[in-house]
Parts: sequence; structure tokens; C-alpha cells
Amino acid sequence: MFKLVIDPQKELGHIAPEIQGHFSEHLGRCIYGGVYVGENSEIPNTNGMRNDVVEALKQIKVPVLRWPGGCFADEYHWKDGIGEKSSRKKMINTNWGGVIEDNSFGTHEYMELCRQIGCKTYINGNVGSGTVQEMSEWVEYMTFNGVSPMAELRKENGHEEPWTVDYFGIGNENWGCGGNMVPEFYANLFRQYQSYVKQYDPNKKINKIACGPNAQDYEWTETVLNQCHKLSGSWNNAHGFMDGISLHYYTLPYDWAKKGAASVFNEKEWYMTLSKTLFMEELVTKHSAIIDRYDPDHNIGLIVDEWGTWYDVEEGTNPGFLYQQNTIRDALVAAINLNIFNKHCDRVKMANIAQLCNVLQSVILTEGEKMVKTPTYFVFDMYKYHQDATLIESFVDTKTIGLEEQYKVPNLHESVSKSKDGKYHITLANLSVEEDYEIKTDLLGNKISVVKGEILTGKMDDKNTFDDPDNVRIKPFEASVENEDKIVFTIPKNSVVHLEVEL
Repeated sequence: MFKLVIDPQKELGHIAPEIQGHFSEHLGRCIYGGVYVGENSEIPNTNGMRNDVVEALKQIKVPVLRWPGGCFADEYHWKDGIGEKSSRKKMINTNWGGVIEDNSFGTHEYMELCRQIGCKTYINGNVGSGTVQEMSEWVEYMTFNGVSPMAELRKENGHEEPWTVDYFGIGNENWGCGGNMVPEFYANLFRQYQSYVKQYDPNKKINKIACGPNAQDYEWTETVLNQCHKLSGSWNNAHGFMDGISLHYYTLPYDWAKKGAASVFNEKEWYMTLSKTLFMEELVTKHSAIIDRYDPDHNIGLIVDEWGTWYDVEEGTNPGFLYQQNTIRDALVAAINLNIFNKHCDRVKMANIAQLCNVLQSVILTEGEKMVKTPTYFVFDMYKYHQDATLIESFVDTKTIGLEEQYKVPNLHESVSKSKDGKYHITLANLSVEEDYEIKTDLLGNKISVVKGEILTGKMDDKNTFDDPDNVRIKPFEASVENEDKIVFTIPKNSVVHLEVEL
């Protein structure tokens, strides 16, 4: 039997809802056919947005949506995506499949999508191929409530009132597809570009996000912070020039040359994948330690705005569309990452899984009028109770499992929070493909009145398809109370469990 110990008296920090954020790029069928079908589509829609997809996203309480990229952001020129759709400029999407981008989904459509979902906005600006003026005018177009050229242009295009931009990214992956820059060069550009992301409404803060590192590039983090944030005080305010710095890390079973298949894999590849995703713990810890030296007051958030599994594309699909299936293995990856982010909520203020629909580790797959919720979707549905909650100290006994020494993993992985209504939420993942485990949850003498449970489980390669969309679903889960202050249950192999506890 393994013991899970929870101390309700030890509150460790606030879990920002944005930790469960999402990411939508003009890539493959994420936007077109995924969330957006146009006003004239036979697929039921509201102002062009698929009704089924929007309702599904509202169900998991999507807190923030990043757009338009990704690599696409640094070749995106926002004025091409406004005005009459028939006259919008067409372009080649050079990063993703070489297809025609007709710009029918632009700023107005993105803001409408966020309005329908009820989520915050996270716009990524173009540093790689854009200008300071272009970025400055985009912010003015979206947020200025007064008389100005861009505000008047917005009104001419049918939106009288300004929108709210909650987060603005100054470039994306500028160490790679966003310009192949060295950190010193990017840091100077960041200082310049962010100066023109103007705060037109003092009551609606635009949080400025710097392009951070690729995985374990600690030199990038160090250099950008050194150039853009003073150790003591700053040039213009207590936060320096940034409110957050991003981190990108993808889970690949093998490597970039041969990533591995999404839905056909063996036990060795199961543990390889989970081992690779657990590396997120080290990344967050080490990058946070660098940020701590520059920002001991924790004003700068670590923004993990691209994470998730990346496999070889499904056979017969466009390699540039990054379409992959989604299995119970991906559900475990999601659970592990969300637990890690919860436990580092003092520094991790937002995370955005890649991507929303039909791309990489998506929560939704679509095909024409059909829609499927993936196993990853249901993890977000169970974990939504952590949003805006308080992290509670917890610890679980573990043993090391796996088939090869370099890919060993702990058998269990957890996080615990207390929601504003006083209920405690336990999320626990069983990483084993072979063993069920008996768990005794000790709440250190606190009397338990009610326990409710739900579970997501199945064979390791179980998935939902358009022919069988309900194969993987959340089901009720039973746990019993022992001696008033302990919860006893058995967690099956390949599973994620959520318990709601009232004291």
C-alpha cells in the first residue's frame, strides 16, 4: 500500500487558472475546420465558430487562448487579416505545409472566439519579420478607446469598442523559426519592441511576455533577464521590462528525426514518453532558479506556452499539418505536466498545451461535421477544479518502475488543491502499464465528511475515433473513508483519478 499524505493546514500558493491555457496556431486544421468554419458553413456555427467545439471548450473552462502562433506569428502581418474577407491578402504558410492562408480568420475572429469561450486573450506579436510600427499599431487597433488612425480603422471594420489584450508576446522562438537570433540580440529587440506595446487603458494591464528558452537553454534565460531586468530595482518600474518569460518543451519518445508513432507503441515507448515528459520538472526548477536571482519577489511569471507530445504525423496526412492521434498515454502526459505546473505555481503563471484542435496533443479532433474529445480533453475536464485554487502540501510514496534504467519513472504522480468553496481536489496518476496500487490517503487527523471520485483509464493505447468517439470517457470512481481521516482506494494501471473531498 502506498501512502498519500495531505496537510490541509499548509497552503503553498495560488494556482493561476491560466496554467490550463491552450494554444491555437495557423497550422494544419487547428483554425480552419477546427474552431472556425465560416459563417456560411453547413456545420452549425455562431459567427463562423463551430458550436460543438466552443461548447466543449467552455466545458473545460479554457482560461486563456494563445494566437496566432507559434512560428506563424513571426511571419504574420495583422493588417492582412482585417476588413472585408473577400479582399484580404492571401499568403503562403511557409512554416506549415506550404498551403494558402487566406486570412479569413484574423484579429476580429480571434477576439470573437475568445468572447464565445469566455477566456482571456494572449496575442503573439511579430518580431522576426515585423516592425516596431506594425506591432505598435496592432496594439493601438485592439485596445485604444479614442480618436486615432488605428481606432478609427477598427471602427470602420465593425468593432466600435476596444478589446482587452491580457497578454502580449514579443516574438516567438526567436532563437529558431522566429529569426535565428542570439540571446543578446533578441534581448535588445525585446527592450525596443515592448516599449511600443502601450498601456492605453490603465485599468486593463497588458502583460508583456518575453521569448524565453528552448528546453534546457539556460544561457538564453540568463542573458535575456540580465539585459532586460536589473537585479535591484529597474529602469522604469518594479517589474523591469517584462511580466513573463516563456519556455517551450515538447515530449518526444525518440528525437526530432524519428519521433515515434502516436497510437501504435509498446511498453518501452510508454515509459520513454513518460520519462521524457517528467523532464519538465527539472526544466521548470532550473529556469525558475535563474529567474529567482533576478526577481526574488516573483513578479515575472514562467510562461510554458508550448508543451505536449510530438509524434510522427498520422500516415497519409500532410507532414506540415502535425496531425496525430491521442491515447491514454497522452492523458498521462497531460496529468504529469499539470501536476508539475500546480506544484510550481509560485513561478509558473501560465501554460499553453499545443494545440487546441487537430494539431499535436490536441484536446479536440474534427473531421467535417464530426468532433471527438480526446483522452487529453478529459484530463483537463478533471483538472479544471484546480483553477484559481490554493496549492496544498502533499506527498505520495512511490517506487521506480520501467523497462530500461534511463527511462525509469515513479509509479505515482500527484497534486492537491483547495478550491474557493473549501473543497479539496486530489489528482493522482498511475504511470504503470502493469500494476494497480492500493492507496491510503492521510489527511493528518482532519475529519472527512464526503468523498466523490472520477477516473480516466483504459488500455495504454486506447483512443477515441470518429467511428468510436466514446471509447475513452470519465467514469465514476469509488473511494472509502477509514477512521474518519483517511481515504482508501485502488488506482488502476494507466489511469488518472480525481477525488473531491469535503472536510
